[in-house]
This record gives sequence, structure tokens and C-alpha cells, in this order.
Amino acid sequence: MFDKLVKSRHSGENRSPGILNRLKTLDSDFLRNDKTRTKGTFYETIMFQLRPLYGDRRMDVYISGVGMTKFGKSKDSLEKMMADAAALALKDAQLERVDAIYIGVMNVEEFVGDSNFAALLADTLGLTGIPSTRVETASSTGAGAFETAFYAAASGHMKNVLVIAGEKMTHLSTAKTTRILSEVIDRSERKYGATMPALAAMIAQKYAKEFNLSFSKLEEILAQVAVKNHSNGSLNPRAQFRKTITRDDYLKSRMVSYPLRLYDCAPITDGATALILTSRPTAIKVSGIGHATDTLAVRRRGSLTSFNSTKEAALKAYTMAQINPSDIHFAEVHDAFTIFELIGIEDLGFFPQGEGWKAVEDMKTHLRGKLPINPSGGLKARGHPVGASGLAQLVEIVYQLRGEAGKERQLERAGIGLAQSVGGLGNNNLVTILERSDRKRVMSEGFTPDYHPEMKAAQKMAVSPPPQGMGALETFTLLYATPEGFRSPLTFGFVRTETGERVLACNPDYRSPKKLKMGENVIFNTREGLFVFEKRTLWKRLKRSFKSLLKR
Repeated sequence: MFDKLVKSRHSGENRSPGILNRLKTLDSDFLRNDKTRTKGTFYETIMFQLRPLYGDRRMDVYISGVGMTKFGKSKDSLEKMMADAAALALKDAQLERVDAIYIGVMNVEEFVGDSNFAALLADTLGLTGIPSTRVETASSTGAGAFETAFYAAASGHMKNVLVIAGEKMTHLSTAKTTRILSEVIDRSERKYGATMPALAAMIAQKYAKEFNLSFSKLEEILAQVAVKNHSNGSLNPRAQFRKTITRDDYLKSRMVSYPLRLYDCAPITDGATALILTSRPTAIKVSGIGHATDTLAVRRRGSLTSFNSTKEAALKAYTMAQINPSDIHFAEVHDAFTIFELIGIEDLGFFPQGEGWKAVEDMKTHLRGKLPINPSGGLKARGHPVGASGLAQLVEIVYQLRGEAGKERQLERAGIGLAQSVGGLGNNNLVTILERSDRKRVMSEGFTPDYHPEMKAAQKMAVSPPPQGMGALETFTLLYATPEGFRSPLTFGFVRTETGERVLACNPDYRSPKKLKMGENVIFNTREGLFVFEKRTLWKRLKRSFKSLLKR
């Protein structure tokens, strides 16, 4: 039959869709004894052979091997860690060579002082001659490298593709690492000393305000997220933190950026992970993948309590996979900060907007809950080597789908898993869905998921706020763990001006969160190129009016 189809194609005869449809229905039992394709189907095998002739069809992509180092502080070089992870993945896939290599490292130039890292890895692995490419999408880099490799394999031009991701960070001081990580932030916000924890803290404050959570209630919910993920991490042999924490441990931890504490923030980590993508059928299939971006500047977002880039990426992934949020059995969600887990499970359609915290409170997201979130321990406990985390999430899903997560951590219901990876402050996000290939699902053209997220339009770049005026303090933070060159604490917040713009403004005189209140009226002006806000008191209003009269 195959020879007949090839001759028909080359002779210019019309292809018969009826033949291809019939192939789909043929029994796949004849493949069961073929050890190289135990999970394949006759249709998949024929379509693999026909790929060069039917180039308009995307190849199905599978995972044949995975590998991961232990996360934490390591004495090994970055290239050794990544090579070790790659060796584990190659061994797992029973391969010695691949058709291409895709490398994910976020900022290897500043973290370890090397560049041209893709060539260095190919050389370290003894795979020179094979094309090697580096991918970078901020803290979602590992997922970004996976996406690029996925399309390479899906094209049909490459049968086996190696993805490796890693980062080495612990050898630097916390202040220097914070400064490097802050380089992913918009430079107009970075000049205030804003860091990822500071922006996440302002988002946490806004979330509490928008959904009527008191400070104590927000603190209680974030503590539950941290305790849950540390509990999961204690069962993960590759996790950086394998010790459980209590609510009291959380409350005693130091404040990093009000209201976020140390246990709200993912740690500085070394680690590497690797994965083999293949067009040959295996037990694990890549069902859906989505990628989207948002404005670099957080102040321009339509919403501070959800990420458009997650929603858009999720919609693409659900549509490709032809499944709904309710079909997902478990998920690895980017919890670089505990508040991001709450926002993530809402943005992905698992729970209604503003009700993710209720799911945590009701233990629905726990290891034995209705929808386990971060059974690996997440970035919070497994660790967050920024270039590797996005790929580590996918490797963890593979372990669960294969039933290899270990007796205490293995989920009973693990047929479809989802990973959400956040790049920067929610502006380069990816959503990936993996599933067991032996699941029987009917695929149909024109599928539309029952997922209809609301997208809030960003503020246009052309809008230029006035140099001074009045507004309302939308959210704020006091940053205690400051980057190099900034004193502690730094106080800043987002101010919504009378004309509708949102500006980032600071005030060095406020050194206690008790002196500030969200929603209160403030006056802002510019000093040395920065917006500075002050409370709108009667004396300051009179002083401002007097100055205006003098200018006339």
C-alpha cells in the first residue's frame, strides 16, 4: 500500500483522502510487537513515512528521554551540570546522537562569564557537527527552548532533538544575583530599583485589594501555598529544599518586599535538566503548546492581577490539544512567588478569577486534592535556576505520566499534565500540555475549548504622563532586599493619575507600610528624572496652590 501511495504521488495522480481516512481506522495490533514503536499506531507509522510527501501536515511529537540534576548549590560548572542532564536523557532514550540541540540559559554571560554557550555544550557533549542553538525568553527560557525544539521535530526534518536547560547562580552574592535578574524588567521601572520581588509584592497587594482580602487573610493564603509546595518538595529527591515548613516558620521568615516574605520567593539555585523530543511514537505525547507576550513595562498592563500572556498561551495550547481546562489532571505552575500560583491557576481556567485562593484554602490544589498543583514542589521548593525551570516542569510531568515520581509523590490520576512557565514579570509566557499517548481521544476539526478568558487591553505606549499632578496610590511596596547600588528599604508604588495613566513613583521618606494606604490620594512630581509621590494633605494642597499662583 505504501509503495502504491508513493507512486501515485510522484506520478501526479490526485491523493485520495479516503485512503488516508481508512488508514486511521486500521487496527494497530500489528505494531504491538515492534519494540521501537510499542505505543504507536499504524496510521502514525504510515504518516511518518509519508511526511516528505505530505508536508502540509504537522508531525506528532513525543518525548523519549528525560534527565535532571539535583537542584541546589553545586560545585560543578554549568556546562558539566547540563552535560550530566543531557547524558541522562540520552541514556533514557537509548540514543547516542541526535539531529539538533537546543540550549536554554537565561543570562550565562553575567552569571558565569561565558558566551557562545550552544557551541560549548555541543563540544562538551562530544556532539560537534550537530547544529546547536541557544534560546532565551527570560525566566521561561527552558520552556522556550522546548517550544523551539518541538517545532523542529514537528517539521519532519528532525527525528530526535535534544533540549538542555540550566543556570548557575549560587556562587554570586544575593545583591548581585538580584541585580542580574532585574535586568529583565523594563528599564524605566528598573531605574527606581524595582526588582522581581518588588513588582510581585505590588501585584500581591493589588490582588488582596481587588478581591477583598485583608492583610492577615492574604498572609494566611500565601503561607498555605508555601507550606504545600515545601511539603511536596520534601518528597522530591531532586528538590533543593527537602524539609517541610510550618505556618509559624513562614510567619517568622524575614520580609523581602512587603507583603512578601522569604518563603514567598523561589530560591537562588544551580541546576540543569534535559529532554529528548522525537517524531517516533513513545508513551508520552506533546499535545498542545502555546506562547504569548505582554508589555515589558508592568505599569502599562490592563490588569495587575492576571497575565494576558498566560491566557493567550493557554488558549493556544488548549485549542491545539483539543482539551478543556477541566480535562487537566495536574499542573506545574510557575510559582517564582506564591502569589503567582494563585494568579496562574485562575488564568489557566482552573478556577474563577479571584477565587484561586479559595481553592488553596479548600485544599483542592494539594497533592491528594482535586487538582494537584506543583506536585514537584514547584519553583518554590524544587528550586529556580532561571534558565532551567521551564524545562524542569516538563520533565516532572513526564515522571508523573510514566508513574516514576516515587511512591509518596506519585499521583493516582496522571494522564494529562500542564506546565505554565512565566518569562520576566508575566510578559513572555508559555503553556505546554503533555499526555499519555495510549489515551483514546477523538480529535475533530474546528475544536473550540470552553475557555474564554477576558483580555484587558494595555495602555498605549504613546501616552505620556504629565511631570506632576494628583492621583491615587493603586498599590505599593517596601523593598528590603535591594539590588546593588540601592539602599534599603526602597518605597515605591503605582500611582493612577487623574488622566488615567499609571506611573511608577517612589518616596524615600516612607519607611513603614503603616504610613501608606492603597487607594489614598497622592500628589506626584518629578525629581532627578524620577516620579516621587507624597500624601495629599491640606498643607501640601495649599502649598501647591500657592506655587501655581506664583507661576502666573
